[in-house]
Amino acid sequence: MALKTRGPFALIMIYLCPGTAWSLDPQSIDIYGFDFTPTLLFSESYDDNFRELERAQSSMVTKVAPTFELKAEDRNSATRLIWQPTRYIYHDDSDASNTAQRVRLNSIMEFTDRHRLKLDAEARKYERTTSTAVDGINDKIRSNRVNGLYTYGARSAANQIDLGASYAQLRYDNSGGINDDKERDTTGLTTTWYHRIGSNTRGLLEYDHTDFDYRSNSRLNSTSDAVLAGAEWDFTARTTGKVRVGYERKNFDDSSVDDLSNPTWQVDLRWKPRTYSTFSFVARQAMAEGDDGADAVKTTSALVGWRHGWTERITTVAEVGLARYEYEGQDRTDDLRDYNLAVEYAMRRWLDIELGYRYRNDDSDVDNQSFERNIFLLSFNVSL
Repeated sequence: MALKTRGPFALIMIYLCPGTAWSLDPQSIDIYGFDFTPTLLFSESYDDNFRELERAQSSMVTKVAPTFELKAEDRNSATRLIWQPTRYIYHDDSDASNTAQRVRLNSIMEFTDRHRLKLDAEARKYERTTSTAVDGINDKIRSNRVNGLYTYGARSAANQIDLGASYAQLRYDNSGGINDDKERDTTGLTTTWYHRIGSNTRGLLEYDHTDFDYRSNSRLNSTSDAVLAGAEWDFTARTTGKVRVGYERKNFDDSSVDDLSNPTWQVDLRWKPRTYSTFSFVARQAMAEGDDGADAVKTTSALVGWRHGWTERITTVAEVGLARYEYEGQDRTDDLRDYNLAVEYAMRRWLDIELGYRYRNDDSDVDNQSFERNIFLLSFNVSL
């Protein structure tokens, strides 16, 4: 099996380039007091290595992704339900074509100025063409998660406390039970204390506890604990940021597996020298779950992005990302580079057009794990 970890780096890419509407201003339809908003993303791309293998396989790829959003809100609460079915058509490999489903529910409730609750649930069913267990065959994945975050303390108070809980399931529908050993249930608890140290700055202290329960591979059952300290700030609308630095430890239930510890940190910075220009810097270091026989994977990643509006209709995006994956228990390190360029044209209130290019390169010190990938993209985002 050749399964590579790409999770944390992919999350950073989504954070900076979410793939949703850029300047689109969709109109909603009132349905019995609910706001119903449909949108449609249609794209054509040429991908010269859509499976991210050393021996590349190319294809034209069509993506059709409608989104249906139903929202209700009042003075103290808001609830949103989103359904996103997505069809991927690989014109040169019909076996890679697939349909993904995603349903998400978000709710925010503010009981008083001191008591707030956020709830988030998501169910996904999708197929992955990259980092698959068997080269050339999609991994079929189901995932479910639910998160809750309770906040005590007024927004302007000197102190504030967040209490969070989460539960997630990861399942595979591959034939022959492939990757069944990676199926797991994950339970998490987190608490964060914020202390105001200035009108625009708050210090923070955070503790995270996560329990990993594998359904058939009990060897990797473990608990992870992390303690972080840092600060967040918001100097007008020009500069915002959050920095957390700490230490994490992973304890395995199986005594034959060595426990692991690692410094961890997270940095999120935004600088807007102009209202139409934004520079972003995101960086992470943490331990991810083990892949390809590794007990865990130490991940370090960073991404720098610049988004600039040249006119009211034309915006460019430039991003450079670097990541390193160190496989614990194996003599393996992967270095990943990712470059993204895009031009976005807000043609109408209801239509955005994007022309983009993305390059990915993985330099692995293990045979047959390195790859290069180029993607050329043209997409249309349409709303009412």
